[in-house]
Amino acid sequence: YKRQVSTQSTGTMTSEKELMLQGKPYWGGDTQLAAERLRARELLYELNHSKPSETELRTKILKSLIGKFGEGCFIEPPFFCDYGEHIELGDGSYMNFNCVILDCNTVKIGKDCFFGPNVSLYAATHPTDPVERGSAATCRELAKPITIGNNVWLGGGVTVVPGVTIGDGVTVAAGSVVTKDVPAYVVVAGNPARIIKHLPKPTDNSHHQ
Repeated sequence: YKRQVSTQSTGTMTSEKELMLQGKPYWGGDTQLAAERLRARELLYELNHSKPSETELRTKILKSLIGKFGEGCFIEPPFFCDYGEHIELGDGSYMNFNCVILDCNTVKIGKDCFFGPNVSLYAATHPTDPVERGSAATCRELAKPITIGNNVWLGGGVTVVPGVTIGDGVTVAAGSVVTKDVPAYVVVAGNPARIIKHLPKPTDNSHHQ
């Protein structure tokens, strides 16, 4: 099954992948998307079954898998994602064991970010109306981008839902569920995550000390 949508303005055809990245309803069983997910799973299998000593191999796999893999980044296997190519990981960022990124839309992560174990970023979502949602075989899926700034720390077990933006310098307490945008330089905690502390914004001089 491969559905393409004609746009009246240009007469061109919109692929399911384009619909997905535009945040519009799309068919996840599309042949192109299925092939791209399979490619990601093959690379993830290699990564997650590599030896701890095979650091160069792990880096090579991650650079093939992740759309933008910054300098000095490290991801502890096991790691899981849908496509990989829609993920951007800034320089010096680190992910601990068992992180999951459902990158059906873009997931942008800034520089020097720390992820504890079992952190989950979910760009994927579904209609809340059960009739519209339908069955797994017929459901039209949705996806919204996630953006995380620089110097962000997500504690263990944090979940970030579709469409959320987290500003620079944020700390998210372990086990929190982030359901709405978070401004820069705060600490948030809870389900749903709420601001519990405001942090001083570093000056240029203090940042480089």
